[in-house]
Formats: sequence, C-alpha cells, structure tokens
Amino acid sequence: SFYYGTFPAGFLWGVGSSAYQTEGAWDKDGKGPSIWDAFTHQKGKVFRNETGDSACDGYYKVKDDIQLLKELKVNHYLFSISWPRIMPTGIKTEQLNEKGIQFYNDTINSLLENDIIPIVSLYHWDLPQVLQEKYGGWQNISMINYFNDYANLCFEKFGDRVKHWITFSNPWAVAEKGYETGEHAPGLKLGGCGAYKAAHHIIKTHAKVWHSYNTTWRSEQQGMVGISLTSGWGEPVDPHNQTDRDAAERYIQFHLGWFANPIYRGDYPEVMKNYVGRKSAQQGLGTSRLPTFSVQEKAYIKGTSDFLGIGHFTTRYVLQKSFPFLQVSSYHTDPDLAELVDPKWPAPGPKWLYSVPWGVRRLLNFIKTQYGNPLIYVTENGVAEKVQCSQLCDEWRIEYLRGYTNEILKALNDGVNVKGYTAWSLLDKFEWNKGFSERFGFYHIDFQNKNKPRYPKASADYYKKIINANGFPNPREVANWYDKAMDTCSTTQKVLATDSLITHMEKVTEIVLPTVFALCILISIVLLVLYLRNHS
Repeated sequence: SFYYGTFPAGFLWGVGSSAYQTEGAWDKDGKGPSIWDAFTHQKGKVFRNETGDSACDGYYKVKDDIQLLKELKVNHYLFSISWPRIMPTGIKTEQLNEKGIQFYNDTINSLLENDIIPIVSLYHWDLPQVLQEKYGGWQNISMINYFNDYANLCFEKFGDRVKHWITFSNPWAVAEKGYETGEHAPGLKLGGCGAYKAAHHIIKTHAKVWHSYNTTWRSEQQGMVGISLTSGWGEPVDPHNQTDRDAAERYIQFHLGWFANPIYRGDYPEVMKNYVGRKSAQQGLGTSRLPTFSVQEKAYIKGTSDFLGIGHFTTRYVLQKSFPFLQVSSYHTDPDLAELVDPKWPAPGPKWLYSVPWGVRRLLNFIKTQYGNPLIYVTENGVAEKVQCSQLCDEWRIEYLRGYTNEILKALNDGVNVKGYTAWSLLDKFEWNKGFSERFGFYHIDFQNKNKPRYPKASADYYKKIINANGFPNPREVANWYDKAMDTCSTTQKVLATDSLITHMEKVTEIVLPTVFALCILISIVLLVLYLRNHS
C-alpha cells in the first residue's frame, strides 16, 4: 500500500551520470584513451556499433546541464571523473593533463555556485587504456598503487570543495562484465577466475584509497569516502522453503556481499568461500578460484567506508538449481541458483529491468541488519525505455519513481539510515554495450541533432514535485502532480516534433544541395563541351 508522509529534514535529493556516458570529447584537450574508447571502436562490441565519442557532448555543455539541475531543484549531483582525462596514461609520474583538471574544477565550482553539492565517483569504468595494455588492467595488482596515486591527485586538486567521494561505482559490473563475460570493456572472457581476481584487486584498492584519505586528507578536508555497490534483491520463490531461502541469500551474497562483506565484516561471505572453494576442488584445482585475504589485509579492509552507496534497479525470484559438474565453472554457475521473474511485473524498458518497488525496502533492511545499519546514500535508481521514437510522456518512469521512492520512505520508517536518493539519470546517454538504445534520462536528447538539445520528460516535472514536497504529503496533491506533468510533456512533445522535422530538413538540405550543385556543374561542363564541339 502507498504511504503518505515526508522524508526527514535535510534528506538529499539528486540525479547522477558518469563521465564516459555523457562527456564525449573522447580525444580532445589532451585526454588519453580509455578502455571504453578502445572497446567501442571495435566492430560488433556495441549495439549498432555506436560509441561514446561525442555522447551527450557534456564536456561542452556543463553550464547548460547545470541549468537543468537547477530546474529540477536537486540538492546534489553525482558524476564521475574520467581518469584518462586528467592522467592520460593513468600513471601520475608520466603526465598530468591540466586542461582536464581545469574542466573538473570548473564543473565543481559551477555546481557550488548554484548551491548543488558535488558527489564525485573516482571510477565509473573508464580505465586508462595504457594500463590495460601494459598490465592487464584489474587483473594486475599494480593497479592498486596507480589508482591510489590518481585518487590522491583528485583529493589534492578538488578535495577542498568535494566532501563526498565514491571510490568505485558498481564494481560488480567491472569485474563480471569486463573480465568474465566480456560484454563490457575490456571485453575479456576469463571464465571462472577473471571476475574474482578483478574484484579482489578492486576491494584492496578501495581500502588503500580510504586509508590514504584518512591519514593525509581527512583532518584538513573533513570529507567522506565510500563505495557504490549495485545489487538487485533476491526473493525466495517459496519463503517457507529453507532451500529457496538459502538460494535467495546466496544471490545477495554473490552480488552485494562479495564487496560489502570484506568492507563491513573483514572477509568474503562464508557462503561464497564455501561454494567457490568446493567447485574449485571438484575441478581438481589446488586452491579456490576465489582469492583469499591475509589476516593483515582483513584488518586493513574492514571498516573502510564512511557511507555505503547503493545502486538498485530490480528484483528476482530465486530458487536452488544445481549445475552438473563442469570442467569450466564460472561465476554464474558457482552459486547453484536460478532466477525467475513474475510475468505480472511491469517491464517498460530493457528485458532485465522489471519494476518491483518492494525489493528496495527489503534490500535496505538486509543492509541494516547485515552490516550494522551503516549510513546509506541511494546512488543509482531508475528505469529505461527501449523505444525507437521519442516519448516524453513517460508515465511508466513516473510510476517507477513514485513506487521506489515511497518504499525508501518506508525503509526510513523501519529505521534504515538512508540520507539521500540519486535518481538515475539526468540525461539520456550512452548505455555501454546497448549504445543509445536504452534511455534512462529525465531529459530526452535528440542525438540526430548536432547540437544535442535536451527536452524535459514528464518524469522531470514529477521528480521536481517530490523534491519540493520532500516526499508525498497527501493523496490529492500527489494525484495533481501526475496530471500537471502530463500536461507539460504534451506541449514539449510538440516542440520536439517541430525541432526534429527541422533537423531532418537540415540534414536533407546538407545532402541534397551539394548534390544538386555538383550535378549542375557536371551538366554545365557537358553542355559546354557539346557547344565547343559543334562550333569547332
């Protein structure tokens, strides 16, 4: 049932984005290549072979996009820094790019001038390509020191103004999609070991960066350093069946616990160690494919988060499923489970993203119980549409937003320590291996138009109302928000249709005029030749 009420005073409302997905300018002003530049430039890696080379042109449109943030009346903006934009090879001693540093300085200053808090992620997947080529990226332990140098440069250059730092955004996807399935950059399929090894190095790196901040910068800058972990919720198919309950628990531990358990409890979840260890032994391996932390490392990693960022999009039903003994085990067969969805769940966009609002409340309560009720910021939550034509009246996103934020409000009343919510995302943007086919934005972008204009969707107007009321005051007012948002988007849709027609005409003109001109010249030459021949 829907709960009417408001969030505590001081609750932070915001939106997010990431560097590679929005900035563009992939090789401008001294930026070095990232693994995503290299990956997208290979044919067949991304839907329609699209790239983030220009993306939303966010590099050139900072002022415009900050105006959108002001329109939304958000308290904070979560964005990421592109490591190769400020350190082209990823190695501090080799080269710094002052223009890249200036770009982020200007962005941070503009946000603060407009009373918007910057929440900054140091890593949203765009590793410098040089580090991948030279060392194998996150498969190599040397990344720990290179990343720590980069993080310290960021603290030095921006830490006087940035007080909320995220070391890694969704490291699960970095490890699993980058080094296990190869769906994401760097596109490696190191089945069974790749993801575990990458995650191991990422966790150690996170801890090192937290300790660096703690010893060198905290007393002077008074900021916080956390990590942002993305996880779905796993609900047992039959909650009265212990086997299903155990399978659902494994689902959470193999997603969230993989990273959260070392940080909050000092080691990988027992169930992960048991399952991966057993499967490794069955394969005849001398040691587990899941690496181990030494006693010193466990102590060093435990407690290295001032807050926990949570990304959450959807839920699955989970049940036990034993995989036959496989010579080549993988992260996906290790937990012995199967995932199901309820066909009645709304799925407005991509086939993986079902709208199941109650899942977020259960996930937040699990975190409260499992990790000692840490300070939480929801760092990513949103829904995409997968439509070819532009649709600004996105009532499904309004329903998703309304449902999920309301369940977060219920979680707050359960005693969960949630201090902020970040909707994902500000703009339609480059969605990794899906290209531009999935659109998460509150603002539609016409990517066919070279100016990449932004158009507000109905959900932007609705989110603004939630922020303004700090929640859901009463049924009549909340119902009124929906009607107003729909009215507004109808008008904007007409503007977009007109603009799109003009863009189309301009494109036609760009092609037709030179062609007609060339034909005229050609015909003139032919006529001239004929004339001269007749008169000779």
